[in-house]
Amino acid sequence: MPDVPTPATLAATDLVDAGHPAVRAFAREHARGASERERAVALVLAVRDGFRYDPYRIDLSPGGMRASAVLANGYGWCVPKAALLAAAARAAGIPARLGFADVRNHLSTERMRQTMKTDLFIWHGYTDLWIDGAWRKATPAFNLSLCEKFGLLPLDFDGVHDSLYHPFDRAGNRHMEYVRQRGSFDDLPLAELVADFHAIYGDWLPGNELHSRLEGQDFLSDVAREVAASTTGKAG
Repeated sequence: MPDVPTPATLAATDLVDAGHPAVRAFAREHARGASERERAVALVLAVRDGFRYDPYRIDLSPGGMRASAVLANGYGWCVPKAALLAAAARAAGIPARLGFADVRNHLSTERMRQTMKTDLFIWHGYTDLWIDGAWRKATPAFNLSLCEKFGLLPLDFDGVHDSLYHPFDRAGNRHMEYVRQRGSFDDLPLAELVADFHAIYGDWLPGNELHSRLEGQDFLSDVAREVAASTTGKAG
């Protein structure tokens, strides 16, 4: 059976809330261009760079995971940012769905490693966009300013090639490793994601003792401190 868009890839759902007024307004503002490919690229960049990546503040409730929550908060982590891109694309008439993979994320902090007890990030989210007769993968998680500050190669998207995490950063250090593909979904599989997060990251989630290590902390400050310490150590 051919892997082509279905009505579900243009539909609004509770979590990919493409019909939300703020999502529709965002799509109208940013889905600009002479072709569908140009409009898709513009949306990817708007979601990628308009909302800072913050894995310290994760809310797994439906209200916290909706695409529109990223617009309201001004920040997000990979899954809700991917949901926002999917919702905005659908609002602009571009078929979209959510893709997930398990990755080893080397852009982590000591605070996160102590809390999560692993560098394996399950259910990492990206977005599939239907452009020019094919599904193209776009990953809007890491905003450009984050990449520039910490020596990461930005995830550019041209609407032709898949945009996936680079295995190494600018300095040749390990950055991201894909270890398992979970496939594509028309809606965010929140119940399955939450169950797996509780099984793997029980101490990381709100309400657990170790989560207090992240409360009130700043992800960018922690990354900056550790990058500086690493650079000083290499220089010495």
